[in-house]
This record gives sequence, C-alpha cells and structure tokens, in this order.
Amino acid sequence: MKMSQGNSQQSAVPCWVPKAAIHYLAHTENGSSIRALARENNCHPSTILRQVRRFESRRDDPLIDDALRALSDASQPAKETKNMKMDRIKGQADPPRGLTQERIDQEAKRVLRRLCEQGAVMAVAREMETAVIVRETANGEQLRTAVIDREIAQAMALKDWIACPDATGRIARYFVTNAGRAALRRLTAQDENAASGFREVRAQMSPDAAWDINTIEGEAGRSARYQAFESPLIGLSRRRDRDGDPFLNREMVAAGERLREDFELAKMQGQVPADAAAFLAATPQGSDTSGSPDAFARVQAALTDLGPGLCDVTFHCCCLLEGLENTEKSMGWSARSGKIVLRIALQRLIRHYAELGNSGQMIG
Repeated sequence: MKMSQGNSQQSAVPCWVPKAAIHYLAHTENGSSIRALARENNCHPSTILRQVRRFESRRDDPLIDDALRALSDASQPAKETKNMKMDRIKGQADPPRGLTQERIDQEAKRVLRRLCEQGAVMAVAREMETAVIVRETANGEQLRTAVIDREIAQAMALKDWIACPDATGRIARYFVTNAGRAALRRLTAQDENAASGFREVRAQMSPDAAWDINTIEGEAGRSARYQAFESPLIGLSRRRDRDGDPFLNREMVAAGERLREDFELAKMQGQVPADAAAFLAATPQGSDTSGSPDAFARVQAALTDLGPGLCDVTFHCCCLLEGLENTEKSMGWSARSGKIVLRIALQRLIRHYAELGNSGQMIG
C-alpha cells in the first residue's frame, strides 16, 4: 500500500513536532495539496490553510526558520541538501532531529520558569549555538539567569511556548506566551502528581545512602515542589531596607541563582530530599540519574561551607524555591526572622564562590 505524501512527512519528523508544522512542511516541501491534507486529518481545508499561512508568516523568526529547515532536511536523509550544506559551512548546531519530548519537557520546566519571572527575556543571536535568559534587576542592571541549547529554543518556538515580537534585529528577543505559561503549569502539575504518592525525607539517612526515589523514605508530609514562577530571592530583591537600598543586592541574588543552577543541573527526578541535612547525607545513584554528579558535589560543597542553619534556609529558598513563611515554619523560627538569616547566608555564599575563582561563576 502506497503511503501518501502527508503521512510520509509525518513519519519522517519527530513525534514532538506540532501537527501544524508537519502540515506546513508537507504542503511546502512535499507538495501535498491543502485538500489532501485535510482529508488525511479529517478536518476542513480552511484549517490546514490557516496553519500553513501562520507558519509562512513566522519564517522571519530565526528559531522558527532554522527549525523548519532542519526538519525539512531530516525528511531527506539520502543526500546532503543545500540547507544542510550551508549550516555545515556556517558551523551551526545540528538540527533538532534527536530531540525527545521527555528532554524538551525537562528543559522547558527550567526555561519557562525563568521566562515567567518579571522582566525576563530570552536573547538569541543568529550566529550563536545557545540562547540566554536575562532579567532586569531593580537597579536596571541585566542579570543572566539561564543558558539554553538552541535546539531546545527552536522546539519551544515551534510549540508556540515563546514568541518574538520583532525578529529583524541581530539579536532576537523572545517572551513567554500564554501557551508557554499553560505548558509550565501542566508540567509542574505532572511533577507534583508524580511526587504525591511518595513520602518526604525526614528521617536520618546513612552517609553512604543512595539518592534514589525507591530508597528515600521518611515521615509523611508535604511534597518538595518547585514553585512555578518567581523565586523568593527575586521578591526580596525588590524590597527596600531602611536606607532605601534593595534588601538583597545583585551579588546576593547571583550567588543564590548560582546554587540553584547547580541544583537544577543535578537533574533530580521525582522526590528530592526535603532539607539540607538529607541532601548532604545522600549521594547520586550513578546510572539511575541523568544529572551531573559534579553539579551535585558543588551543591554539597556550598551547603557544607555554609554550615547548619545557614545551609537550611539557603537550601529551602534557593534550591526548593520555598517561600520564607513556609521555611520559617519548618525550621521553627519566629515570623520575619528568615529573611535576615537568608541575607547572612547569601553573604557567606558570595564568599564561597569568590574563593572558587572562575569556577564559581554561572555555568554557560
């Protein structure tokens, strides 16, 4: 049985690619008619036409254009196409063929959470293989908060999770869309639902205990969770002290973000230790974790250097993104005392990373 051009196109691209993009490629690259695609997908031809016109109007977007060209090349593996040759000459990153939905979702939780922060924007230069997220601080300075592989940014643009209002400049600026916020809520809810069936670590663990979801057990309690949007540090950085200065200065926020970056790079799956003591007592499970053992070790080194008390409030606020009120309750502290301890901890964390030299800077 002969396969139609539209189905051939769908079988040649990864499963995570939106159907609208597949229909656009089938029409423009394979020559499938609008009516033929509509019959295959059991929809009205006007639906396919709107999809094709929408993607055609977005070809000025560098991420969209690169992704569509790469996907078009991926459907023709027998020979090197003109687009592939030009990309190879320019030294651009490989097209997003090997991406999986699992990896996109994992990276999206980190990236979309950053883009939902106030004043955040993703900057993409046409000749660079990575994109960066920067956020404007209360003092008007630009603070880099994340680095993203270009192929991940391309996938997010195709899914309409990010959008670029003006793509004519050398550096394109992307913002999170309503669809991106909805995707973040969905991914966060999935993590919370997956963790709700497990117990949180409250009991003491042996120093050589493996950090594995099947072995970590403790008292029943709340699940460790990431908050979907702002970290406590960002909220505190907008507050003012008696002299009118930010309660947390840029160096303090950067130190906390550096710790959080390592925590995210450790790629903790499912349930995570609920406090700094359990984290320090745990070890990565080796092949059972997709994260970086080096990043895990750096977080442990930073928390050890902070010592008891300071490491607890830092772990809760910077790593788990818990609010200060919940942290104060879990630590048994009086109300409004947590922010003072947190500021002292961040001052000590600045010194810790300063002693590391270049290795203490943000990764990427």
